[in-house]
Amino acid sequence: MAPTILHLRSEDKPLEHRSALTPTTTKALIDAGYVVNVEKSPVRIFDDEEFSAVGATLVPTGSWRDVPKEHIIVGLKELPEETFPLKHVHVQFAHCYKGQGGWETVLARFPRGGGTLLDLEFLQEPETGRRVAAFGYQAGFSGSALALKNWAWQLTHPGEPLPGVESYPNEDALIEDVKKDLEAGQAKAGRQPRVIVIGALGRCGRGAVDLCLKAGLPTEQILKWDMAETAKGGPFKEITESDIFVNCIYLSSKIPHFVNLESLKEPGRKLSVVCDVSADTTNPFNPVPIYTVATTFSKPTVPVEGLENPPLSVISIDHLPSLLPRESSESFSNDLLPYLLKLNDWQNNPVWAGAYKLFQEKVATLPKEALN
Repeated sequence: MAPTILHLRSEDKPLEHRSALTPTTTKALIDAGYVVNVEKSPVRIFDDEEFSAVGATLVPTGSWRDVPKEHIIVGLKELPEETFPLKHVHVQFAHCYKGQGGWETVLARFPRGGGTLLDLEFLQEPETGRRVAAFGYQAGFSGSALALKNWAWQLTHPGEPLPGVESYPNEDALIEDVKKDLEAGQAKAGRQPRVIVIGALGRCGRGAVDLCLKAGLPTEQILKWDMAETAKGGPFKEITESDIFVNCIYLSSKIPHFVNLESLKEPGRKLSVVCDVSADTTNPFNPVPIYTVATTFSKPTVPVEGLENPPLSVISIDHLPSLLPRESSESFSNDLLPYLLKLNDWQNNPVWAGAYKLFQEKVATLPKEALN
């Protein structure tokens, strides 16, 4: 029986340096009998040579489009915005299952070409419903870091938006940078910021809280909320009375707003930074409906218009773990490895079969015109 061929594509999303496969997990796959072709990538955090050193074959950037149908295409973020039908099995995050803007166009490319989407966001253990791998911890960690940096920047550079940021080589470098900024902000404010993290018990929320603690904030300055605290329904005064709000929930259905433009206009607001780690910018159920655009590493914040004393800005970057691409990739790919090793018979593996069943259900909801 011919070996299963995995094709790791180079990411196209600007400033995306993470990788679904790492040299470590690639070696494990090759040792298990897989063939792994790795596209040369100018943006991936791992050097091409790190993959070839463990036995992967380097192939041209973007060559996934032309490889045989039997190859499984492995990536991380969305494909480029093109329209040609897709013929392969694609393993990636596609962000088209929750009513996001343009979801029909993205999803329809798969059935139009006879291809399949196995969406990494929805790989779950059938017994528990728990996701098998996620970037949540690193997303929360990175989001909190940028939120603290932004709070300090607002105080030390009034009226100026937070400048662009770039990936850090490791976690220690990020923490050192945040500590330095936080000290400058505290010197201006004469106090420490209060941070509220909603979704604090999940992976993402734990990352957000841990960053605050590692940056030097005492635990009493961090409000750690989860479902019990939000059960009564918002908007919540505790958010507007905090300096920083980090939203870490996993949104799956409509819930009351945590904060909205009306609650922001009430007297006594201290809130000046919102980091919406969930970044459900176009989701109609977004419980933080105070912004409409996704921000980027090159332009990390967007102001909420009409608010002064203090001004308020939102961070809504949908690839926050790229701030720490090496640690993020290693953690995610190691968690995913037991399931990657089952890709040679994915139809009969309950986790991958569950993702395929969901794909079929979502395709069934496509409007007919999207399939033409």
